[in-house]
Amino acid sequence: MSSKTHDIFVPGRLCLFGEHSDWAGAYRRFNAAIAPGQVILAGTNQGIYARVRPLAGELKLRSQLPDGSVHEARYPMQRKALLEAAARGDFFSYAAGVAHFMLTFYQVDGLELDNYQTTMPVKKGLSSSAAFCVLVARAFGHAYDLKMTVRAEMEAAYQGEILTPSRCGRMDQGCAFGQGAVRMTFDGDMLSTQRLKIGAPIYLLAADLQGKKNTIRILADLTKAYPFPTTPQDKNVIHYLGAINSDIVVAAEALLAKGDAAGLGALMTRAQELFDHHLAPACPSELTAPKLHAVLADATVHSLSYGGKGVGSQGDGCVQFVTRGQSERDQLAAYLNSQYGMDCYPLDLLPPKVLRKAVIPAAGLGTRMFPATKAVKKEMFPVITPDGVCKPIIQTIIEEAIDAGAEEIAIIVRPEDEKVFADYFAPVADAYYERLPEAARQQSRVLAGIGQRLTFIHQKEAMGFGHAVYCAKDWVGNEPFLLLLGDHIYASRTAVNCAAQLLDAFTRHGRKSIVSLYTAPGTDVHHYGTVTGTWVDEQQKVLALSEFAEKPSLDYAREHLAMPGLGDDQFLCVYGQYILTPEIFAILGRHISEGIRQRGEVQLTTALDVLRESDGMLGFLVDGDHYDTGQPFAYLQSLQDYGHAQKA
Repeated sequence: MSSKTHDIFVPGRLCLFGEHSDWAGAYRRFNAAIAPGQVILAGTNQGIYARVRPLAGELKLRSQLPDGSVHEARYPMQRKALLEAAARGDFFSYAAGVAHFMLTFYQVDGLELDNYQTTMPVKKGLSSSAAFCVLVARAFGHAYDLKMTVRAEMEAAYQGEILTPSRCGRMDQGCAFGQGAVRMTFDGDMLSTQRLKIGAPIYLLAADLQGKKNTIRILADLTKAYPFPTTPQDKNVIHYLGAINSDIVVAAEALLAKGDAAGLGALMTRAQELFDHHLAPACPSELTAPKLHAVLADATVHSLSYGGKGVGSQGDGCVQFVTRGQSERDQLAAYLNSQYGMDCYPLDLLPPKVLRKAVIPAAGLGTRMFPATKAVKKEMFPVITPDGVCKPIIQTIIEEAIDAGAEEIAIIVRPEDEKVFADYFAPVADAYYERLPEAARQQSRVLAGIGQRLTFIHQKEAMGFGHAVYCAKDWVGNEPFLLLLGDHIYASRTAVNCAAQLLDAFTRHGRKSIVSLYTAPGTDVHHYGTVTGTWVDEQQKVLALSEFAEKPSLDYAREHLAMPGLGDDQFLCVYGQYILTPEIFAILGRHISEGIRQRGEVQLTTALDVLRESDGMLGFLVDGDHYDTGQPFAYLQSLQDYGHAQKA
């Protein structure tokens, strides 16, 4: 049995629209006149974090809640013992139920699960229990390499939870989809799911009302209407959870696709009004919800949001709002906390990412740093970050990419060097981990999380920087990508990191290939790529490039590359960050096949100049500093300067 450890995150879920329609739609098994249920869910920014590994013969559990309390339990990995633990309804009954299902239907043994952090409220309508069930199912899947789909995780989580005294609907497990919006449709025993398009950023805020609600009572009263209504109130309940809810969901899907935050907020307000009219009378003791409605009626809340409604089963559990923007969301959270003592949880609904992938070439021999590079790859040389952490250079570069929004990272390596990087970003041995202080454990979890994003691509023949980039062609595919040098580190002078600044310029200026730039003295131009062009914005931050020159002489730069307004012997040099469209690969491929070289190597700059001529290219003056770590004295200076860089 492998003892490999895995770090897992499962978010909570916010029911934007359609509460109660999941169980209501299930009654179509008995009455076909009942309409299918439909909900729109979104995974929250908050959730449950755990470190897991296989364990022979035992289910060993530890969980730390937001209030700091810690719960622990151990169960034998036997179906009878697990079923009994699930039925008792104690703290870990959900985990026992899911473990019973996994043991029954999959070839698994035991599991050690350390839920070391929980950042979502518990028992407040954000599906903390379902998230934990999904977490357990996902933990077994990772520990035993089961290759479970999201739907399989959801099924295991549902089947496990219904073994406990606390029954659940079918929508709660939708947290398995992660962040983003999902529509779920419930037609008797049939469940279908679809990810929804988000046309523009929408900024939501959920808040704990700090009240009490009895979900069991709410469900007991509402289900009296099913499967066959006998009273006008029963018909109201079925009408709202059927036809009215369906219309709301269809409208919400269209508003999400347009990114219409104002329309979505207004729809939430209308949905709450209809809920209060049709459903609240069926359970007035819980659904009258005085705290919820006091907050929804608050004038300050109205000024900062487009609208809002209750969450989950409703009642005085949680409330959600569509805010008027990020700043307004911060203001609303502060107001709700100070005025009502409410804990708040932001949620972003964002369009598909403009950029998902980053490429970092790290296949060089590091000859300028020899003989140290005979022992240590230059990308693994240490630096002290501004927050006082000692990290290898490659980690700071990867974190720059991730902080800018990249989800997947490819490192271009020589085949014999892959293990060096892979081992560093792998989880540490359990015995070592247990001896680490908490701050170091957190760093260990960060490394393991990065490792899950990495792909290693081999550059089998050293043919230059351009060739290294070309090696990523198949992995990148037909989408733009972020390219970062493997021997440069970066420090922004603003709250937005340098790569994110570049991405913003790329997005705002037509999504043309763009290179980051900085102002350099003429004495430096022979070390770096240097450009010239025409400013396209009043701030003189973005320019349309008219020439690329790879390490030009000062005389050439003076004659051909001077930019108005920069001063004598000041030039725009490449900063070491690029966002490139996939068209670059066709040019690089042609240069490789035709033997086009500069100084014996396939140069990226040469290909960029061709791309500039054919498609146009932009440059962006970054508000930040970069530090060269590929030369001895530059590395020494970088160690001093980077470590003392002030974080914005």
